[in-house]
Amino acid sequence: MDRANNIEAIVFDVLGTMVDEPGSLRTAIRNALPAADDTTIDQLLTVWQNHVANEQQRIHEGTRPYANSDIIDREAAHHVAARSGLTDPGTIEQLATASQRMKPWNDSPTALASLAAHFPVLALTHASRACLLRLNAHAGLRWHQALSAEDAQAYKPAPQVYQLALNAAQCPPQHVLMVAAHAWDLRGAQSHGILTAYIHRPTGNPPSKTDTFNWHTNNLTELTHALATP
Repeated sequence: MDRANNIEAIVFDVLGTMVDEPGSLRTAIRNALPAADDTTIDQLLTVWQNHVANEQQRIHEGTRPYANSDIIDREAAHHVAARSGLTDPGTIEQLATASQRMKPWNDSPTALASLAAHFPVLALTHASRACLLRLNAHAGLRWHQALSAEDAQAYKPAPQVYQLALNAAQCPPQHVLMVAAHAWDLRGAQSHGILTAYIHRPTGNPPSKTDTFNWHTNNLTELTHALATP
């Protein structure tokens, strides 16, 4: 493993890495549709996830103008409502804002606080500025700086999103560490010369055999020990 003593700032993905995005969305859909069975809930979660992924890809490819995560989540909620027959406006609105109330992984708040005692820690996420504010408060995530892709008007792996973090850190990329549970995100960071740490999460995007990330740990606690232990 690479030595940690050259790291000047740590940048974290949030959705899926620090919070359980799929599990939290599944809970929100179940709360909106308490009579639905597990198969239906899983199908509706797929509807939501596919819409978000497809629209972010369209924006990345330039076939749709930038829309922040609040807009895309609201679209996804209406797709779920149309598929399920949900018509109550208040319930649909509650579903549309589910990303603001995502549950953190068990190790996230404590590990983040531990690392923040040794390094500047930054969030870099697809969540909109408004969503990020409320999500951090709900999940108990405390950052030195929280950056939204909305500020770059793009979604990862667009270069300008990673540049947000480099501009904020004000140090060379080889002294910045990107932490994520998504290999595709780390590849994007790696292409800018940023150090990378893959954190296994049950719902993440695992590395391929050809990926060469600087750290590979089973959870955030392991990474904390690797980086913060003298």
